[in-house]
Amino acid sequence: MNVDIDVTVELVVRRTIALSEVPAPTGAEAERAELVRSWWAQDGHEEVRLDDVGNVWARARDGVGTAILLCAHLDTVFDAGVPHTVRTDDGSLHGPSVGDDSVGVAALSAAASLLGPGSMPVWLLATVGEEGLGNLRGVTAALEAPAVDVGAFVAVEGNYLGRVSTTGVGSRRRRVRVGGPGGHAWEAAGAPSAIHRAAELVVQIEAMPRARGTSVNVGRIGGGEGINMRAREAWFEVDLRADDPAALEALARSLDAMLMAEEPLRIEQEALGDRPAGHVDPAHDLVRAALDALGEAKIQATSPATSTDANAAHARGIPAVAVGITTGSGEHTPQEWIDLGPIAGGVRALARTVDRYEERCA
Repeated sequence: MNVDIDVTVELVVRRTIALSEVPAPTGAEAERAELVRSWWAQDGHEEVRLDDVGNVWARARDGVGTAILLCAHLDTVFDAGVPHTVRTDDGSLHGPSVGDDSVGVAALSAAASLLGPGSMPVWLLATVGEEGLGNLRGVTAALEAPAVDVGAFVAVEGNYLGRVSTTGVGSRRRRVRVGGPGGHAWEAAGAPSAIHRAAELVVQIEAMPRARGTSVNVGRIGGGEGINMRAREAWFEVDLRADDPAALEALARSLDAMLMAEEPLRIEQEALGDRPAGHVDPAHDLVRAALDALGEAKIQATSPATSTDANAAHARGIPAVAVGITTGSGEHTPQEWIDLGPIAGGVRALARTVDRYEERCA
């Protein structure tokens, strides 16, 4: 099939703008999902549908054997109150979610249109619940009950062009609550304070011994009832990360061990999310195919550890990589931007990853 790449890129840009202007905080992706469903039906894909959790599926190419699944996420970190306006400026696109992950979603069908002849089934998937406390809800549900037997998985993150990520960074996210009897700041100055104990724990967590390839962070903290009161309640949220499942489990055990309470204080944990860590062998055919595709486009490749929908595939033993479509920066801020020039190369490289993978598997 002869496809005009300039027309294809123009369509990707238009769709990126259209998606970016639709608010889609995690848990509220339905409007975006319906827009993508309509596009994929219009593009002529088969079996276009929404599943029970709100993901969008489409069969881009029929075939025999296990399928390669191209995936990008619908949700963003921005609530509906953030202005969702997009502007074009000197070869770049600016606005919340243009790179993470609107251009990734917009590129899926475009890449499918550039595929060479082949017999491997190719499916598209736009997921809900990838960001933050979405906890990979969409892709997890998709891989638990897939529309097709998945043999390889490619997570597309818009501004990752040049990356072929083979390692998925896992995380354990917890809200820790500290409670106590409280009291007057002067009259009961010896009473334990939940805030004081929470602050001690935060310092201890930051000082936890940890292996290379791990991180800890306390991102939010709060509590107390007044400036002249010994706090009855305090809380904080901790994010543990590791690029290895065993290291992640060790961090979680260390956290559990330090969250010991002494009467009359109490300490409780609430699970906010668990992302599995995992990896694919860098010598796997899927990895080599993605690197080959970038090499053909003369795009320098890197292989950082990342946290994407590919994590869920790693956890199920499905070969998976995360790749990108263009370059940019400012993701997770309203000042997010992407370059328009590299989109053609990124879409081609995504399509060629599929082609080269099939060639390697033949």
